[in-house]
Amino acid sequence: MSSNTPSGSGSNSTSSSGGNGYTTTSSGTNSQGNHYCARDYGSSAANTNSYHYSNTNGSYYYSNPNGSTYYNDGNGGSTYNSGK
Repeated sequence: MSSNTPSGSGSNSTSSSGGNGYTTTSSGTNSQGNHYCARDYGSSAANTNSYHYSNTNGSYYYSNPNGSTYYNDGNGGSTYNSGK
């Protein structure tokens, strides 16, 4: 999978989810125009480093709190990994 990793400008502040069970730890747009968002779901989550990003080419990637990952290449192809 070749995609742009989250880097560049953005926010490192912590914000509440409004009762959705997570705290946004960072989010923003990098210099290539790609969006990213990192979330903290707490110590009980299988994956405490959950995040997602979406690229200007239409591709996107999710690393979920249950340990699963999902990648969509923006052209109809996708990959799911249950993390188990």
